[in-house]
Amino acid sequence: MIKLFRKLHWVYCLLCLLLFFVLFWPFYYWFTRHPRYYGILNKFRTLHSVLASAFSGIFFKFEFEKRLDKNQTYIFCANHTSNLDIIIFCILARGRYHFMGKEELTKNAVLGIFFKTIDIAVARASKISSFKAFKKAAENLEKGMSLIIFPEGKIDDAYPPVLQDFKSGPFRLAIEKNIPIVPVSIKNLWQVMWDDGAKYGTRPGIVDVYVHEPILTSILAVENDEVLRDEVYGKIERELKRER
Repeated sequence: MIKLFRKLHWVYCLLCLLLFFVLFWPFYYWFTRHPRYYGILNKFRTLHSVLASAFSGIFFKFEFEKRLDKNQTYIFCANHTSNLDIIIFCILARGRYHFMGKEELTKNAVLGIFFKTIDIAVARASKISSFKAFKKAAENLEKGMSLIIFPEGKIDDAYPPVLQDFKSGPFRLAIEKNIPIVPVSIKNLWQVMWDDGAKYGTRPGIVDVYVHEPILTSILAVENDEVLRDEVYGKIERELKRER
């Protein structure tokens, strides 16, 4: 019975997401046409995320170690266990922000329009694609666009999920561009929706999100990218273990 309920709730979640996507489609179409509209575009992404999750009975509780500066450009790094991670950051981030994600998202019915415009798609197996993606991200950071990235690179097959090794790319980028890193621990989202929800379904609930204090990178050399990577990994891992 529980499995049936979770499957039905998953279908309902998808319908909520698609419904608001259709309603917002004219705005998405227009505001993805030029980068000068990206700030407005993200306001609609935030509203879309809030409405779709609320109608699905999924809510997010944010705990901040230190309040973020709304005028500061950040690189957000988080563990990755669910497609709903994107919704979390559409609510958490402010202003001009963008995601970096796998190339397959360009074909997603909802996310495709964003990963062909404001967001950055990368082919994980291609070094050339990765180089171009981080070059584009660097240009966007210089323009004041915060970057949201999941340094594990993908949602792992393990269930319950286990935090996987981080890739060094975003940390080197943060040092090169002198951008603060914000580690984010997404604690129990996998219990509400793991991966895309197709296997175990979804359920209503409150998701706990811990936003760590930003880590300044101005005093670090590029050679310290792995040290920074390990520091961010440690902060996220300790918070996830503390919850359990």
